[in-house]
Amino acid sequence: MIGTGNGGEGAVWVAMKIPDGNISAHANMARIGEFPLDDPENCLYSDNVINFAVERGYYDPGSGKPFRFNEAYNPPSPDRLKYCESRVWSIFRRSVPSLELSSDYCRGVEGAVRYPLWVKPDEKLGIEDVMALVRDHYEGTPFDMTKKLAAGPFGTPNRWRPLYWDDDKDNRYSWERPISTYNTAFSFIGQMRSWLPDDVGGICWFGVDDTYFTCYVPIYVCATSIPEPFTIGDIKKFSRGSMWWAFNFVSNFANLKYSYMIKDIQKVQSDLEAKIIAQQDSIAEVAVKLSTKKRKKMLTEYSNGLGEEVHQQWLALGEALITKYNDGYVKDETGKIKAAGYPAGWKDEINRLYPNKYKIPEWDKGKHQGDLPY
Repeated sequence: MIGTGNGGEGAVWVAMKIPDGNISAHANMARIGEFPLDDPENCLYSDNVINFAVERGYYDPGSGKPFRFNEAYNPPSPDRLKYCESRVWSIFRRSVPSLELSSDYCRGVEGAVRYPLWVKPDEKLGIEDVMALVRDHYEGTPFDMTKKLAAGPFGTPNRWRPLYWDDDKDNRYSWERPISTYNTAFSFIGQMRSWLPDDVGGICWFGVDDTYFTCYVPIYVCATSIPEPFTIGDIKKFSRGSMWWAFNFVSNFANLKYSYMIKDIQKVQSDLEAKIIAQQDSIAEVAVKLSTKKRKKMLTEYSNGLGEEVHQQWLALGEALITKYNDGYVKDETGKIKAAGYPAGWKDEINRLYPNKYKIPEWDKGKHQGDLPY
Protein backbone atom coordinates (compact mmCIF):
# COMPACT_ATOMS: atom_id res chain seq x y z
CA MET A 1 0.00 0.00 0.00
CA ILE A 2 1.20 3.49 -0.83
CA GLY A 3 -0.39 6.92 -0.53
CA THR A 4 -1.13 9.06 -3.56
CA GLY A 5 1.01 11.99 -2.39
CA ASN A 6 0.33 15.67 -1.70
CA GLY A 7 -3.08 16.70 -2.93
CA GLY A 8 -4.08 13.12 -3.70
CA GLU A 9 -6.82 11.04 -2.14
CA GLY A 10 -6.79 7.51 -0.81
CA ALA A 11 -4.08 5.00 -1.67
CA VAL A 12 -2.99 2.44 -4.21
CA TRP A 13 -2.74 -1.10 -2.95
CA VAL A 14 -2.70 -4.79 -3.72
CA ALA A 15 -3.25 -7.81 -1.46
CA MET A 16 -2.61 -11.48 -2.17
CA LYS A 17 -3.71 -14.51 -0.19
CA ILE A 18 -0.85 -16.71 0.99
CA PRO A 19 -1.62 -20.39 0.25
CA ASP A 20 -2.15 -22.69 3.22
CA GLY A 21 1.07 -24.21 4.48
CA ASN A 22 3.22 -21.37 3.14
CA ILE A 23 4.88 -18.39 4.80
CA SER A 24 5.79 -14.92 3.60
CA ALA A 25 8.14 -12.26 4.94
CA HIS A 26 8.14 -8.48 4.56
CA ALA A 27 10.79 -5.99 5.68
CA ASN A 28 10.19 -2.32 4.88
CA MET A 29 9.87 -2.95 1.17
CA ALA A 30 7.00 -3.83 -1.20
CA ARG A 31 7.25 -7.48 -2.22
CA ILE A 32 4.21 -8.16 -4.40
CA GLY A 33 5.26 -7.96 -8.03
CA GLU A 34 3.10 -9.25 -10.88
CA PHE A 35 -0.39 -10.25 -9.73
CA PRO A 36 -3.57 -11.67 -11.33
CA LEU A 37 -6.27 -9.16 -12.28
CA ASP A 38 -9.07 -11.75 -12.46
CA ASP A 39 -8.78 -13.87 -9.31
CA PRO A 40 -10.72 -12.09 -6.53
CA GLU A 41 -10.55 -15.16 -4.30
CA ASN A 42 -6.79 -14.81 -4.05
CA CYS A 43 -5.98 -11.23 -5.08
CA LEU A 44 -7.60 -7.87 -4.40
CA TYR A 45 -6.39 -4.44 -5.50
CA SER A 46 -7.45 -0.80 -5.75
CA ASP A 47 -9.10 0.41 -8.95
CA ASN A 48 -6.30 2.89 -9.55
CA VAL A 49 -3.39 0.53 -8.93
CA ILE A 50 -2.19 0.54 -12.56
CA ASN A 51 -3.65 3.82 -13.86
CA PHE A 52 -2.00 5.86 -11.12
CA ALA A 53 1.41 4.37 -12.00
CA VAL A 54 0.86 5.22 -15.65
CA GLU A 55 -0.19 8.80 -14.82
CA ARG A 56 2.89 9.34 -12.69
CA GLY A 57 5.26 7.75 -15.19
CA TYR A 58 6.07 4.77 -12.98
CA TYR A 59 4.90 2.28 -15.61
CA ASP A 60 4.74 2.32 -19.41
CA PRO A 61 2.04 -0.01 -20.81
CA GLY A 62 3.77 0.15 -24.17
CA SER A 63 6.97 -1.38 -22.79
CA GLY A 64 5.66 -4.89 -23.32
CA LYS A 65 6.49 -5.71 -19.70
CA PRO A 66 3.84 -6.84 -17.22
CA PHE A 67 2.86 -4.44 -14.45
CA ARG A 68 4.66 -5.20 -11.19
CA PHE A 69 3.57 -3.32 -8.08
CA ASN A 70 6.95 -3.45 -6.34
CA GLU A 71 8.91 -2.23 -9.36
CA ALA A 72 6.47 0.60 -10.08
CA TYR A 73 5.99 1.94 -6.56
CA ASN A 74 9.07 0.75 -4.67
CA PRO A 75 11.90 0.12 -7.16
CA PRO A 76 14.93 -1.64 -5.63
CA SER A 77 18.35 -0.13 -5.04
CA PRO A 78 21.43 -1.90 -3.65
CA ASP A 79 21.29 -0.11 -0.30
CA ARG A 80 17.58 -0.87 0.22
CA LEU A 81 18.02 -4.50 -0.82
CA LYS A 82 20.74 -4.92 1.79
CA TYR A 83 18.65 -3.18 4.44
CA CYS A 84 15.33 -4.90 3.68
CA GLU A 85 15.60 -8.06 1.59
CA SER A 86 18.43 -9.49 3.71
CA ARG A 87 15.88 -10.07 6.45
CA VAL A 88 13.49 -11.79 4.03
CA TRP A 89 16.36 -13.98 2.83
CA SER A 90 17.22 -14.98 6.38
CA ILE A 91 13.64 -15.97 7.23
CA PHE A 92 13.36 -18.03 4.05
CA ARG A 93 16.81 -19.67 4.25
CA ARG A 94 16.11 -20.93 7.78
CA SER A 95 12.54 -22.05 7.02
CA VAL A 96 13.42 -23.82 3.77
CA PRO A 97 17.10 -24.82 3.90
CA SER A 98 16.44 -27.23 1.02
CA LEU A 99 16.07 -24.21 -1.29
CA GLU A 100 19.71 -23.23 -0.69
CA LEU A 101 18.55 -19.68 -1.32
CA SER A 102 21.31 -17.44 -2.64
CA SER A 103 22.09 -14.13 -0.95
CA ASP A 104 22.88 -12.53 -4.32
CA TYR A 105 19.61 -10.59 -4.60
CA CYS A 106 19.71 -9.07 -1.12
CA ARG A 107 23.37 -8.18 -1.66
CA GLY A 108 22.50 -6.19 -4.78
CA VAL A 109 24.19 -8.48 -7.32
CA GLU A 110 23.09 -7.20 -10.71
CA GLY A 111 20.72 -9.56 -12.51
CA ALA A 112 20.04 -11.69 -9.42
CA VAL A 113 16.57 -13.26 -9.22
CA ARG A 114 14.05 -11.81 -6.77
CA TYR A 115 12.97 -13.94 -3.84
CA PRO A 116 9.53 -15.58 -4.09
CA LEU A 117 6.61 -13.91 -2.34
CA TRP A 118 6.04 -17.02 -0.25
CA VAL A 119 7.72 -20.36 0.41
CA LYS A 120 6.65 -23.68 1.88
CA PRO A 121 8.75 -24.58 4.96
CA ASP A 122 10.57 -27.89 4.85
CA GLU A 123 8.85 -28.78 8.14
CA LYS A 124 5.74 -27.49 9.87
CA LEU A 125 6.56 -24.55 12.14
CA GLY A 126 5.57 -24.50 15.81
CA ILE A 127 5.40 -21.47 18.07
CA GLU A 128 9.01 -22.10 19.20
CA ASP A 129 10.14 -22.09 15.56
CA VAL A 130 8.45 -18.76 14.85
CA MET A 131 10.05 -17.25 17.94
CA ALA A 132 13.42 -18.44 16.65
CA LEU A 133 12.78 -16.97 13.19
CA VAL A 134 12.38 -13.45 14.59
CA ARG A 135 15.61 -13.81 16.59
CA ASP A 136 18.43 -13.39 14.15
CA HIS A 137 21.62 -11.42 13.45
CA TYR A 138 22.57 -13.58 10.44
CA GLU A 139 24.44 -15.94 12.76
CA GLY A 140 26.28 -18.67 10.89
CA THR A 141 26.32 -16.78 7.57
CA PRO A 142 29.00 -14.61 5.93
CA PHE A 143 27.11 -11.61 7.36
CA ASP A 144 27.21 -12.82 10.99
CA MET A 145 27.09 -9.65 13.08
CA THR A 146 28.64 -11.30 16.14
CA LYS A 147 31.94 -11.82 14.32
CA LYS A 148 34.92 -9.72 13.20
CA LEU A 149 36.16 -6.34 14.38
CA ALA A 150 32.84 -4.48 14.04
CA ALA A 151 31.39 -6.73 16.75
CA GLY A 152 34.02 -5.57 19.22
CA PRO A 153 35.96 -7.88 21.52
CA PHE A 154 32.83 -9.54 22.93
CA GLY A 155 30.81 -10.07 19.76
CA THR A 156 27.89 -7.69 20.20
CA PRO A 157 25.66 -7.76 17.09
CA ASN A 158 24.32 -4.26 17.69
CA ARG A 159 25.31 -1.43 15.35
CA TRP A 160 24.34 2.03 16.48
CA ARG A 161 22.51 4.35 14.13
CA PRO A 162 22.95 5.96 11.70
CA LEU A 163 23.61 2.75 9.78
CA TYR A 164 24.96 4.57 6.69
CA TRP A 165 28.05 6.68 6.18
CA ASP A 166 30.09 8.10 3.28
CA ASP A 167 33.80 8.60 2.82
CA ASP A 168 35.51 11.58 1.19
CA LYS A 169 35.39 9.82 -2.20
CA ASP A 170 31.59 9.57 -2.23
CA ASN A 171 31.60 5.85 -1.49
CA ARG A 172 28.65 4.74 0.62
CA TYR A 173 28.89 2.13 3.37
CA SER A 174 26.38 0.59 5.75
CA TRP A 175 26.14 -1.74 8.68
CA GLU A 176 23.83 -4.73 8.43
CA ARG A 177 20.20 -4.31 9.51
CA PRO A 178 19.21 -7.60 11.19
CA ILE A 179 15.82 -9.02 12.12
CA SER A 180 16.64 -8.58 15.81
CA THR A 181 17.41 -4.95 16.50
CA TYR A 182 17.94 -3.09 19.75
CA ASN A 183 15.47 -0.30 18.94
CA THR A 184 12.45 -2.58 18.68
CA ALA A 185 9.82 -1.25 21.11
CA PHE A 186 7.72 -4.42 21.10
CA SER A 187 6.92 -7.45 18.98
CA PHE A 188 4.16 -10.01 18.95
CA ILE A 189 3.31 -13.37 17.42
CA GLY A 190 -0.36 -14.02 16.68
CA GLN A 191 -1.39 -17.65 17.14
CA MET A 192 -4.80 -18.82 15.92
CA ARG A 193 -5.89 -22.32 16.90
CA SER A 194 -9.08 -22.88 14.93
CA TRP A 195 -9.96 -26.15 16.64
CA LEU A 196 -10.60 -24.31 19.93
CA PRO A 197 -13.25 -21.73 20.85
CA ASP A 198 -12.16 -18.27 19.67
CA ASP A 199 -11.58 -16.89 23.15
CA VAL A 200 -9.22 -19.77 23.93
CA GLY A 201 -7.66 -20.38 20.53
CA GLY A 202 -6.54 -16.83 19.85
CA ILE A 203 -3.32 -15.78 21.56
CA CYS A 204 -1.10 -12.72 21.22
CA TRP A 205 2.41 -13.70 22.32
CA PHE A 206 3.67 -10.29 23.37
CA GLY A 207 7.22 -9.19 24.15
CA VAL A 208 8.93 -5.85 24.74
CA ASP A 209 12.32 -4.66 23.48
CA ASP A 210 14.66 -6.56 21.13
CA THR A 211 13.25 -9.89 19.90
CA TYR A 212 16.56 -11.58 20.68
CA PHE A 213 16.32 -10.63 24.35
CA THR A 214 12.59 -10.65 24.97
CA CYS A 215 10.47 -13.30 26.64
CA TYR A 216 7.08 -13.79 25.02
CA VAL A 217 4.01 -13.76 27.27
CA PRO A 218 0.73 -15.24 25.98
CA ILE A 219 -2.24 -12.86 26.22
CA TYR A 220 -5.56 -14.45 25.27
CA VAL A 221 -7.93 -12.51 23.02
CA CYS A 222 -10.65 -12.67 25.67
CA ALA A 223 -8.46 -10.98 28.31
CA THR A 224 -10.17 -8.15 30.16
CA SER A 225 -6.85 -6.70 31.37
CA ILE A 226 -3.13 -7.10 30.73
CA PRO A 227 -0.17 -7.56 33.09
CA GLU A 228 0.40 -4.29 34.95
CA PRO A 229 4.15 -4.05 34.06
CA PHE A 230 3.08 -3.79 30.40
CA THR A 231 1.00 -0.70 31.23
CA ILE A 232 3.88 1.25 32.84
CA GLY A 233 6.47 3.07 30.80
CA ASP A 234 7.99 6.46 30.10
CA ILE A 235 10.98 6.61 27.77
CA LYS A 236 12.20 9.70 29.64
CA LYS A 237 12.18 8.11 33.09
CA PHE A 238 13.52 4.71 34.19
CA SER A 239 11.13 2.63 36.27
CA ARG A 240 11.63 -0.80 37.80
CA GLY A 241 7.86 -1.22 37.63
CA SER A 242 7.98 -1.14 33.82
CA MET A 243 8.41 -4.33 31.80
CA TRP A 244 9.97 -2.31 28.97
CA TRP A 245 12.60 -0.80 31.24
CA ALA A 246 13.37 -4.13 32.91
CA PHE A 247 14.15 -5.67 29.51
CA ASN A 248 16.03 -2.62 28.25
CA PHE A 249 18.25 -2.64 31.31
CA VAL A 250 19.29 -6.23 30.61
CA SER A 251 19.78 -5.83 26.85
CA ASN A 252 21.72 -2.56 27.14
CA PHE A 253 23.98 -3.86 29.88
CA ALA A 254 24.69 -7.00 27.85
CA ASN A 255 26.52 -4.94 25.20
CA LEU A 256 29.46 -4.58 27.59
CA LYS A 257 30.28 -8.31 27.52
CA TYR A 258 27.78 -9.78 25.07
CA SER A 259 29.42 -13.14 24.37
CA TYR A 260 29.34 -13.89 28.09
CA MET A 261 26.03 -12.37 29.14
CA ILE A 262 23.92 -13.68 26.27
CA LYS A 263 24.32 -17.19 27.68
CA ASP A 264 22.96 -16.12 31.06
CA ILE A 265 20.09 -14.26 29.41
CA GLN A 266 19.12 -17.10 27.07
CA LYS A 267 19.08 -19.56 29.96
CA VAL A 268 16.38 -17.56 31.75
CA GLN A 269 14.58 -16.81 28.48
CA SER A 270 14.48 -20.41 27.24
CA ASP A 271 13.50 -21.86 30.63
CA LEU A 272 10.58 -19.43 30.98
CA GLU A 273 9.30 -19.79 27.42
CA ALA A 274 9.63 -23.58 27.48
CA LYS A 275 7.61 -23.74 30.70
CA ILE A 276 4.92 -21.41 29.36
CA ILE A 277 4.60 -23.26 26.04
CA ALA A 278 4.44 -26.63 27.80
CA GLN A 279 1.44 -25.40 29.83
CA GLN A 280 -0.66 -24.27 26.86
CA ASP A 281 -2.45 -27.56 26.14
CA SER A 282 -3.43 -28.13 29.76
CA ILE A 283 -4.59 -24.51 30.14
CA ALA A 284 -6.77 -24.86 27.03
CA GLU A 285 -8.14 -28.19 28.26
CA VAL A 286 -9.33 -26.60 31.49
CA ALA A 287 -10.59 -23.39 29.88
CA VAL A 288 -12.89 -25.02 27.31
CA LYS A 289 -14.84 -26.71 30.11
CA LEU A 290 -15.69 -23.40 31.79
CA SER A 291 -18.50 -20.97 31.09
CA THR A 292 -17.61 -17.95 28.97
CA LYS A 293 -17.50 -15.65 32.00
CA LYS A 294 -15.31 -17.97 34.07
CA ARG A 295 -13.10 -18.69 31.05
CA LYS A 296 -12.34 -14.99 30.55
CA LYS A 297 -11.54 -14.59 34.23
CA MET A 298 -9.27 -17.65 34.30
CA LEU A 299 -7.31 -16.80 31.15
CA THR A 300 -6.94 -13.14 32.13
CA GLU A 301 -5.59 -14.06 35.55
CA TYR A 302 -3.30 -16.68 34.02
CA SER A 303 -1.76 -14.22 31.53
CA ASN A 304 -1.42 -11.52 34.16
CA GLY A 305 0.30 -13.95 36.51
CA LEU A 306 2.78 -14.94 33.81
CA GLY A 307 3.47 -11.29 33.01
CA GLU A 308 4.24 -10.54 36.65
CA GLU A 309 6.50 -13.60 36.86
CA VAL A 310 8.45 -12.63 33.72
CA HIS A 311 8.83 -9.08 35.01
CA GLN A 312 10.23 -10.22 38.34
CA GLN A 313 12.57 -12.71 36.66
CA TRP A 314 13.97 -9.96 34.44
CA LEU A 315 14.50 -7.58 37.32
CA ALA A 316 16.40 -10.35 39.10
CA LEU A 317 18.34 -11.14 35.92
CA GLY A 318 19.48 -7.53 35.61
CA GLU A 319 20.69 -7.54 39.21
CA ALA A 320 22.48 -10.85 38.65
CA LEU A 321 24.27 -9.61 35.53
CA ILE A 322 25.55 -6.38 37.04
CA THR A 323 26.79 -8.36 40.05
CA LYS A 324 28.45 -11.12 38.05
CA TYR A 325 30.13 -8.84 35.48
CA ASN A 326 30.86 -5.77 37.58
CA ASP A 327 33.78 -3.64 36.33
CA GLY A 328 34.55 -6.05 33.50
CA TYR A 329 35.39 -8.99 35.76
CA VAL A 330 33.55 -12.31 35.75
CA LYS A 331 32.44 -14.05 38.95
CA ASP A 332 32.09 -17.83 38.94
CA GLU A 333 29.36 -19.77 40.74
CA THR A 334 31.25 -19.49 44.03
CA GLY A 335 31.63 -15.73 43.69
CA LYS A 336 35.35 -15.89 42.90
CA ILE A 337 36.45 -12.99 40.69
CA LYS A 338 38.29 -13.64 37.43
CA ALA A 339 39.90 -11.10 35.10
CA ALA A 340 38.64 -12.56 31.83
CA GLY A 341 40.48 -10.11 29.57
CA TYR A 342 39.99 -9.98 25.82
CA PRO A 343 39.67 -12.85 23.30
CA ALA A 344 42.92 -13.93 21.63
CA GLY A 345 41.62 -13.36 18.09
CA TRP A 346 40.62 -9.79 18.89
CA LYS A 347 44.02 -9.06 20.42
CA ASP A 348 45.69 -10.51 17.33
CA GLU A 349 43.67 -8.13 15.17
CA ILE A 350 44.67 -5.17 17.34
CA ASN A 351 48.33 -6.22 17.04
CA ARG A 352 47.95 -6.43 13.26
CA LEU A 353 46.34 -2.99 12.96
CA TYR A 354 48.62 -1.28 15.47
CA PRO A 355 51.88 -3.31 15.48
CA ASN A 356 53.81 -0.90 17.74
CA LYS A 357 51.22 1.12 19.63
CA TYR A 358 50.74 -1.32 22.51
CA LYS A 359 54.04 -3.18 22.33
CA ILE A 360 56.29 -3.01 25.40
CA PRO A 361 59.96 -2.40 24.54
CA GLU A 362 62.25 -5.33 25.34
CA TRP A 363 65.30 -3.92 27.16
CA ASP A 364 66.55 -7.34 28.06
CA LYS A 365 65.23 -9.75 25.46
CA GLY A 366 63.52 -12.80 26.89
CA LYS A 367 63.31 -11.44 30.45
CA HIS A 368 59.75 -10.16 30.82
CA GLN A 369 58.59 -10.05 34.43
CA GLY A 370 55.40 -12.04 33.80
CA ASP A 371 51.95 -10.89 34.87
CA LEU A 372 51.83 -7.43 36.37
CA PRO A 373 49.65 -6.93 39.50
CA TYR A 374 47.21 -4.77 37.55
